[in-house]
Amino acid sequence: MVYLWIKALHILAVISWMAGMLYLPRLFVYHAGVAHGSEQGSLFEIMEFRLQRYIMAPAMIVAWLTGLYLAMSAGFFLAPWLHGKLALVLAMTGLHGYLSFLRKKLASGQNKHDPRFFRILNEAPTLLLIFIVVLVVVKPFS
Repeated sequence: MVYLWIKALHILAVISWMAGMLYLPRLFVYHAGVAHGSEQGSLFEIMEFRLQRYIMAPAMIVAWLTGLYLAMSAGFFLAPWLHGKLALVLAMTGLHGYLSFLRKKLASGQNKHDPRFFRILNEAPTLLLIFIVVLVVVKPFS
């Protein structure tokens, strides 16, 4: 029964993390289009900071901890599909770190990217998510 509760918590954490991963680059699209120090820019900075600090980071940590617990409990560490999933989740975690870096650059007025860059970047979490879900549900290479 504990396994199922942890699994439910894992799914909730992944949904929360992914909501942020999809929304933060979209905020960057609009933030990159306003002047640094403007009222709108300041509002975007607050929104981006709170999204990352209070939703995305805790959700990522919970997703990792519960995911590792689930993998250990079910004995999946030798499964090739899990190796692929872990590689993609590491890529998602790296992307999370890169978004944090970009958020700080936007907040300090050192952004060098236009809104188009952020529109394209906004597709990366979606692509990673698609491949992760396929690996978890279909379990190819088993």
